[in-house]
Amino acid sequence: MKTKYLIALFVLLAACTRGKEENRDGSGMEMHQQQMSETYVDTMVLHQTEFNKQIVCNGRLRAKAKSELNFNGQGIIAEVFVREGQHIGKGKLIATLDKQDRQRELEKAKHELQRAKVELTDKLIGLGYNDMNAVPADVMERAEVMSGYYSAKFQLQSAKKALEECNLYAPFSGRIADLEAKRFQKNDKVCTLVDDSGFEVEFRILEAELSGVRIGQSVKVTPFVQDSIQYEGRVTEINPLVDDKGLVKIKAQLSNRGNTLLDGMNVRVIVEEKMQHMFVVPKDAVVERDGYQVIFLLEEGRAVWTYVDVVHSNISSFAITGCQRKETTIKEGDIVITSGNLNLADGTEVKIVSER
Repeated sequence: MKTKYLIALFVLLAACTRGKEENRDGSGMEMHQQQMSETYVDTMVLHQTEFNKQIVCNGRLRAKAKSELNFNGQGIIAEVFVREGQHIGKGKLIATLDKQDRQRELEKAKHELQRAKVELTDKLIGLGYNDMNAVPADVMERAEVMSGYYSAKFQLQSAKKALEECNLYAPFSGRIADLEAKRFQKNDKVCTLVDDSGFEVEFRILEAELSGVRIGQSVKVTPFVQDSIQYEGRVTEINPLVDDKGLVKIKAQLSNRGNTLLDGMNVRVIVEEKMQHMFVVPKDAVVERDGYQVIFLLEEGRAVWTYVDVVHSNISSFAITGCQRKETTIKEGDIVITSGNLNLADGTEVKIVSER
């Protein structure tokens, strides 16, 4: 009898303990679920401000000046005075040809001119002219031709020019590229000279975007290989033709700050137009619902579903107005939810993490 009493007491105590534990565990779970159900958001106060409307497209850089250099005459290269990648000034000597043959031609032309000069003098004396300054111009011209003096003079000029052309000079300041010239060899091409102090970027925009572009307008250029660097340029040319793809060719110029840009480099081009008195929100603040653009306004701790129209956009932001079709409005001072809105519903209670 005593044994049965002890067993019953033990079972009763175990049941009480289990009940307390279940109650404690249940209340903890309830609190956890309550915390999980709370929605935290960031907000911003809506104000009219300046908006940078942007057209984003791809372009390619072309150097300010670019020339493939070679000698006018043929010959063996004697010296090369530059290296690839070197920046040189205008008039810098780049390379020379072997000058021995041309030097001999020059000496020969000088001797021929002296012989022709003697012949000319003899002819003029034969015509009765002892004073060269008294010879009429037409008589002098005929005598020069007949004596070979005229031809000898021309040959001397040609020999001097041929000797001068053994030296290749830089026609403008720039950087040496594609250097092919080597000593003791014949080369059709010596090098390419590139003036990379400034660049022209060529890009194309849609016909519908043409109204937002004008001469002198600011553009921002970013190399694909180094998107942390941005260069500012100005639109210089707008082609007055639309191609068969509905695109218009635009050109802009920019300087090579830091000498990091290269001829032929692919870049991203952003054409900016400043729009005044716009309501601007981050792109994350606008979501799509039922085929419409929607933002959530914060009113008395709840998210309020509000239809809007996106009138302009750039890389990070939208310029918005009230939705014309839904006849909604937005106004100065409205509080817009900018994060955590993907799963929001109209009337959801929210808690603010940060506001600006």
